[in-house]
Amino acid sequence: MFSVGDLVIYATHGICRIDDICKKTYAGMTKTYYVMHPIDNDRLIINNPTDNENVVMMGMMNEDEAKEIIKTFNEPGVQWVEKNHDRARMYNDIINSGNRKDIAKVANTLIRKKHMAESINKKFGDADQKLLTFIQNILYKELAYSLKTTFEAIEQKVESLVMQNIIEH
Repeated sequence: MFSVGDLVIYATHGICRIDDICKKTYAGMTKTYYVMHPIDNDRLIINNPTDNENVVMMGMMNEDEAKEIIKTFNEPGVQWVEKNHDRARMYNDIINSGNRKDIAKVANTLIRKKHMAESINKKFGDADQKLLTFIQNILYKELAYSLKTTFEAIEQKVESLVMQNIIEH
């Protein structure tokens, strides 16, 4: 269980601060809720039951974990799935697992495919771009926070590692 003041990664909102833990009654049911807000949006208040297993909510990674995740961009990503629908389902399942290393591998694969498409003047798919942007917005912000740097610095570092690996292979 998390405590008031903790930073967590919460579903699609990324880094959130827990402001309160309290009991609330909705539709006649009383439960204990985390009351939190995204660190980049003080006006959005999120109420999430503490026993909600359907939403990914996890503690922030530490510096060592962040360094390990950055290293994964030196390696091949995940398998590319040719069928758009199957790829979207597989990659979303990985994202929903909350395993940051695996999520980084999905980002790695998408970045590589984007570069390959651009190198032959092809369009990178909208759904793939949307997924990549989603991953970057959450994962890169968490990496930046854990490594005490900026989103832009993480973006440049990842891009550099991926490009270096593409050139070497």
